[in-house]
Amino acid sequence: MARLVISWIDRRFPLTKFIKHELTEYPTPRNLNYWWNFGFLAGFVLVLQIISGVFLAMHYKPDALLAFASIEHIMREVNYGWLLRYLHSTGASAFFVVIFIHMARTLYYGTYRAPRELMWWTGQVLLVLLMATAFMGYLLPWGQMSYWGAQVITNLFGATPMIGDEVVVWLRGDFVVGDATINRFFVLHFLFPFLICGMVLIHLVALHYVRSSNPSGFNLDAKDNIPFHPYFTTKDLFGLGVFLVIFCFFVFFYPEFFIESENNIPADPLNTPAHIVPEWYFLPFYAILRAIPDMLGGVVAMVLSILIFTAMPYLDRSKIPGGSRYRPAYRILFYVFVVNVAVLAYVGAQPPTDAMTLLGRIATFIYFGVFLLLPFLSKHEEKWLLERGLSREVLDLIEGEESHERRRKATARREETKR
Repeated sequence: MARLVISWIDRRFPLTKFIKHELTEYPTPRNLNYWWNFGFLAGFVLVLQIISGVFLAMHYKPDALLAFASIEHIMREVNYGWLLRYLHSTGASAFFVVIFIHMARTLYYGTYRAPRELMWWTGQVLLVLLMATAFMGYLLPWGQMSYWGAQVITNLFGATPMIGDEVVVWLRGDFVVGDATINRFFVLHFLFPFLICGMVLIHLVALHYVRSSNPSGFNLDAKDNIPFHPYFTTKDLFGLGVFLVIFCFFVFFYPEFFIESENNIPADPLNTPAHIVPEWYFLPFYAILRAIPDMLGGVVAMVLSILIFTAMPYLDRSKIPGGSRYRPAYRILFYVFVVNVAVLAYVGAQPPTDAMTLLGRIATFIYFGVFLLLPFLSKHEEKWLLERGLSREVLDLIEGEESHERRRKATARREETKR
């Protein structure tokens, strides 16, 4: 019966062909390591967030007078409502952990470079959409930190030249964060994940068109590729098992670990918390915002700190593939950047004392300095390595890559001439 149903579908829709071409028989480099699991894990967490979010939305009240009480109702009176709430809140943090590791892997192995620039850029769009979704979702519990965090962040849009006040009122739906704000944030928080799904589809199409990268950085021959199934489905499922052990540990034993204690208190517009902090995944960018004494300059620096990643394919001017595998200077720069981001996160979580402000400014200077240094370092490092460091085998591979790229461009020009 199953074969008959599939055969009936195949005569009207290329289901089997699609599954074979894009999933089971998709040619995958045989040398992929476990750092390549995080794309699959990000997809899994996205599905988990959508499913848990849909069920939470059935019981949530987007009303300034009822929002906090509806969360308490979900936790105490809805069957397994506590589980849905903790899956969703912990899942938000897990999503950012997975995405940040996925980005770090891309930076470490240099897989943002040609011909994968478009795939990298769609990933950056996904990051911005995810941040926007998380920010709007953070307001919905209507706790003290949620309310005041939204108050501070929406105020930042007031730095927009000439139309700042109008932008803030439009974003809030009112002159203050209130009932109109929570209504529109709830609607957008519910809709954005489906927009993220559409962008994920574009991201996957871009991935499958240029083929998967691999730790070596070189495009492997067909003989070095193997079908995605069962080799990498098994590997992904093993990675998923490890992830679920860690994830469920936090859900069942430390569910409040990622929730600010102030958020267990109903929002009070007349009582400002002693120290307002965003969620942990916004802390590095929050520290950059605070490091700049001018409000407009701080907002510009914070936005630029996210968007600057899109320039990576052009800032890294080295022709040596493989990211940090063959490039020791780039590897050191990567580790400096990771440690510096951790310092920024620490600064963002602390009260703005003079010492923390100074440390934040130094870390901000290093953050942007890494990107500004990269074009000069990559070019000089390439020259030094080609003269002294790289083996003949790697040089031959680089020459083969360049010949392959020239042939690809020549073929594209011939096809364009024919058209």
